[in-house]
Amino acid sequence: MEYPLPSGVHAIPSELLDLRPDADIDFDLLHPPPVTDVKNVWFFWHSGYAHMHPYTQRSVRAWHRRFSKQGWTIRIMDRLPGSKGNVANFLDVTDPALFPRCFIDETITGTYALQHTSDLVRWPLLLQHGGVYADVGMMQIGDLDKLWNETIANPHSPYEVLCYSGGDTDKYSITNYFLGALPDNAFFARCQKLLLVLWGADGGKTSTDGMHASPLLRGIPLMGGEFTITEDDGSFLGPDEVSRLLTDYIIQGQAATAVMGLVDAQDSWDGPAYSVAHVYAIDFMEGSQLINDFTAWDGQRAFDLLSLSLPKDGEQESDEQRQAREIVEACLSRSFGFKLAHGLILRVNKVTLGSLWRDNPGVDIVLGTYAAWLRHGIVYWTQNSIPGSVKLPVLPPTKVGRLLEDTE
Repeated sequence: MEYPLPSGVHAIPSELLDLRPDADIDFDLLHPPPVTDVKNVWFFWHSGYAHMHPYTQRSVRAWHRRFSKQGWTIRIMDRLPGSKGNVANFLDVTDPALFPRCFIDETITGTYALQHTSDLVRWPLLLQHGGVYADVGMMQIGDLDKLWNETIANPHSPYEVLCYSGGDTDKYSITNYFLGALPDNAFFARCQKLLLVLWGADGGKTSTDGMHASPLLRGIPLMGGEFTITEDDGSFLGPDEVSRLLTDYIIQGQAATAVMGLVDAQDSWDGPAYSVAHVYAIDFMEGSQLINDFTAWDGQRAFDLLSLSLPKDGEQESDEQRQAREIVEACLSRSFGFKLAHGLILRVNKVTLGSLWRDNPGVDIVLGTYAAWLRHGIVYWTQNSIPGSVKLPVLPPTKVGRLLEDTE
């Protein structure tokens, strides 16, 4: 089926795409070669690519189809014994300078143990090998190769980090679902040191519970602040409690915020100056959450709209079809990616587009639907331009002193 090409988008020449059958793509993904270059896209799924949900496999395949012929190697890391993608084949998983004891011993606990396991491999992979780390829920839309070549790989560019902004205006913050840099990046190296100390507190933690209260994060505002949760049993969590839960859940982001706001003269580190000069932060909402912006974070609404079929020849477009079209056209022409969410947000919103695609296998590729149009576009088309970076303000430091010392 032919889908409409939105304005601001052009077709990728077929010779730049890997259009082999899915089985051939999957073979390559299940047999990652040794690392010989910095152009790596890293993912993590604890039980391996073969056990990922089909809709996330489709997203990862799309990364390969789009970028492998431009020199990128798509790598899905796991902790599956005998797997060629086992992270132990790419990092020393016994090294306490890379991983906390609970990762080494595989004793991470808690509701979100697998998410936090994936958090712990991101910075070590980037620090040792370079490239981009992305969640398996990231649908890539924009031209990663062009952005990389104009920023990280450009010796005349000041930018050293690729990410999405955290959406805050009163503090430095980034999301952790898309991160890019060359090996040994100064910012990520300090973030990694801080995160390891947070996990190592009190003799070694096995979950992130309570990490928000670490004295090393003193003065860093908690995340959220306006969300509430009504649990299935009817119990209610107010904004303060949800903020603590959310901050513990995304403690990696909190560590990054702390490093961005740190001035450590003994270590020659000025976080605010580094953030303003060297962090290429794509706008959080426009760049990676546009479907949620259109639907007011209503996952069921997003699912219903994208499940609609496009009008057939001679049919008039309905109001709902118009809304679905506007979403797809906007994403394909304006968004660098879209993050399908499935974690703690499900306690707040109950369903998301990602959870509904997970629970309804194949609905995202039904021929002639708006979801299939979006899927088609992220493989065969690319945007005419790359996204700009948010202009980060010069903010006063949140901490002056040593990274790993409580200054109070």
